[in-house]
Amino acid sequence: MLTQEQKRLVKETVPVLKESGVALTDYFYKRMLRNNPDLQEVFNMGHQRSGAQAKALAGAVLAYAENIDDPGVLAPVIELICHKHVSLNIVAPNYSTVGENLLHSISEVLSVPMDAPLIGAWGAAYQELADIFIAAENKLYDEHRNTPGSWLGWRAFTVSRKVKESEEITSFYLKPEDGQPLPDYRPGQYVTLRVLVPELGLKQPRQYSLSSKPGADYLRISVKREDPRAEGQDPGYVSSTLHNAVSTGDTVELSAPAGNFFLLNPNVDNVLISAGVGLTPMMSMTHHLLAETADPNSRLTQSQETRTQQAQDRKQIFFLHAARSSDVHALRDELSGLAEQNSNLQIFIAYEQVKENEIHGEDYHLHGRLDLSTVPPEYLPAGADYYLCGPVPFMQEQYRSLLERGIAKERIHSEAFGTGGVGL
Repeated sequence: MLTQEQKRLVKETVPVLKESGVALTDYFYKRMLRNNPDLQEVFNMGHQRSGAQAKALAGAVLAYAENIDDPGVLAPVIELICHKHVSLNIVAPNYSTVGENLLHSISEVLSVPMDAPLIGAWGAAYQELADIFIAAENKLYDEHRNTPGSWLGWRAFTVSRKVKESEEITSFYLKPEDGQPLPDYRPGQYVTLRVLVPELGLKQPRQYSLSSKPGADYLRISVKREDPRAEGQDPGYVSSTLHNAVSTGDTVELSAPAGNFFLLNPNVDNVLISAGVGLTPMMSMTHHLLAETADPNSRLTQSQETRTQQAQDRKQIFFLHAARSSDVHALRDELSGLAEQNSNLQIFIAYEQVKENEIHGEDYHLHGRLDLSTVPPEYLPAGADYYLCGPVPFMQEQYRSLLERGIAKERIHSEAFGTGGVGL
């Protein structure tokens, strides 16, 4: 247990962390990866290059220091990070390596001797947090051990199909090379894919949401090609490798499905709000919801009265999606086909750029950015569960809009691969 004096010392570093936290965590990662080069295949080098990993860790360290008296308030963030750690096969010994490098980094960056009380305080604080993570992650590992079809570590998969879904997004259908069954994962979860990146000479991991429904003999991911010209950033190591170097028949490695963003209740109306490649977990949810309650209108052996009553009882699915244009709207035909076959699936699409022949087309509903104030009210029922996935600014905007419409905070769920969600 941390002493009150140790907590005081940790809290006194908050101003320093606010001012120099990113510099500290950047130094930490460089130090750790230099001293432990094997970890270069655990940590995504693209995030290291962009600084995203250092920024995320700096935010987490600051949040822990600010809440050192009651770390329980960080439970949602801890849960999110634990799922990601398990997807990367991080285990207890890794925490010792991280802790050692973190304490030496604090000492070296802040010019504080290793035997100073401040380093001792942070050592005790880190160990307390590490114990929380290790215990939570052990429970997740046990879940995988006890889930039929699931696995620990990396499992070899063959790319059985590679399908271009839009100008930016390609789907990869992945089948296990051992021919064994797959787990019934939760719709909305992701897998971590690891592949050799020739440019680095290293295997690199990257999380991708599953875009197919559970129960198939394959896993499908739909991957956006990160174009530096369009995005103003370096191309992603893993996404570029998948798009440019991986072909049908090639082998990649996956860890078991993970993540704490998934469909919670199929027995209520569900509203799925996404932007760009954020539609991938929503497609998995949609497929699952429709499979759970097949359209009674297609059950020709039932009486008309029975079919009518079941149709009225079916829970509604509202799929709201924003894209720059139809050219980059992935899985559009698949989604439209599902809507045509299922009367309880309603779609609303917002394109920032609309082609002349789309102005009166069925797929066009809004010209411009998705604004919930312009969406028909029946698409946003008060008693529904809401799911958000897309760029963080997009999710923050939709989150605020939903609160303004009176949607209860506990009914809004968001996906974010970082150290926090979109709550304000």
